[in-house]
Amino acid sequence: MITPDHPEPLREGYHAVAPGDLACVVTALEMLAPPAALRRLAPEADVPLQLVRWKDTAPEKYRLLYKRVGAPWLWWSRLAKSDGDLAAIIHDPAVQLYAVADRAKVEVGILELDFRVPGECEIAFFGLIPGATGKGLGKWLMRRALQMAWAPGVERVWVHTCTLDGPSALPFYMGQGFTPYARYVEIFPDPRLGGVLPEDTAPQQPLLRA
Repeated sequence: MITPDHPEPLREGYHAVAPGDLACVVTALEMLAPPAALRRLAPEADVPLQLVRWKDTAPEKYRLLYKRVGAPWLWWSRLAKSDGDLAAIIHDPAVQLYAVADRAKVEVGILELDFRVPGECEIAFFGLIPGATGKGLGKWLMRRALQMAWAPGVERVWVHTCTLDGPSALPFYMGQGFTPYARYVEIFPDPRLGGVLPEDTAPQQPLLRA
């Protein structure tokens, strides 16, 4: 499970966020049994996408896809890691990394399943590039993710999203069978000010300089 860095709850009311920082509300969701609808998966030929397993992929290649999918929503955590720290995660045998490729073999999405906690699978990263969204392909990708996440011995699958993500993210996860179980406030340095992402990334989130 995820845990907040500061376990003491915030008191009711407004709380100032320092210039140069961002704040978001993180919702964690879980699934304790495979949904019945998981068996109803459209044949691969009916979907213009395929999953391509990335084993021992170079950290820089990973970052390029991670950024293409997540930059509009200020995904930044993996971009700030060193090659060694990133490789330690994505090359771990208990982590399954997939690129989502279209029929032209162009990567248009990412799926990362983390089985490092016994009995659990975290859907660590899940998403499509903006041009591939809104076409029902996310439901296909989630069904594929859940088929693999519910491996033998797994008793819990979980995921988290936050208010920096698209507004449809939380209802999407709930619609796929996940139940919210915890909520946290996360505060972190704006990655656009530290050079992790370009300053013109995610213009829907105002950039306030320190």
